[in-house]
Amino acid sequence: MMGKILGVLGGMGPVATTAFMARVQALTPATRDEDHIRMLVDLNPHVPNRHTDPEGAAKALGEMAVRLRDAGAELLAMPCNTAHAHVEAIRAAGLPFIDMVEATVTAAKATGAHRIGVLATPGGEKLYAAALAGAGLETARLEGADREAFMKAVFDFKAGDLGDAPRAEMRRLAAALVADGAEAVIAGCTEVPLLLEAGEVSVTLVDSAEVLAEASVRACA
Repeated sequence: MMGKILGVLGGMGPVATTAFMARVQALTPATRDEDHIRMLVDLNPHVPNRHTDPEGAAKALGEMAVRLRDAGAELLAMPCNTAHAHVEAIRAAGLPFIDMVEATVTAAKATGAHRIGVLATPGGEKLYAAALAGAGLETARLEGADREAFMKAVFDFKAGDLGDAPRAEMRRLAAALVADGAEAVIAGCTEVPLLLEAGEVSVTLVDSAEVLAEASVRACA
């Protein structure tokens, strides 16, 4: 298929970005190489920390968006929920941007659930809580030690722990949200679906990376 060129702001983290690229490829209706979407990917793990240096992150992401535009990208996507706090810096490049948080909330609302659990970093959770409230939905969120446990599981995975410990913790945390009344759960950090499968949650798991990949394929058609 001859479609638009997708620019990907990636590297946050690297494994989540390559998993996103694989999802785009798998979801594209293609019968030959030429049918697939052309992607220009800036896999940049050196974007300043989105939690501790938001100004530095915004500057770096804006520069990445400009580079992708100048390289020929026609629209942009970013498989990192937390970094969506800096969408204005990215949109300043002048290209259409597929908002992962907005698309995921739309998908969550389509499940018919009213109270939605969010598995995300504190920054990502803040974005989702605002977007869910704007859609007339309630947010179930992790509290206290569970929030710390979530971050530990994510960072252990980023550090190379591919064992069952972070996976078991993510299953426990998803169950805690369901116990708090969540009728669906958003995997609102792109590492979450790498640690948690839909069948391991007793309610619908809305995978933000899958939603973004689907939206990217539609937008590039």
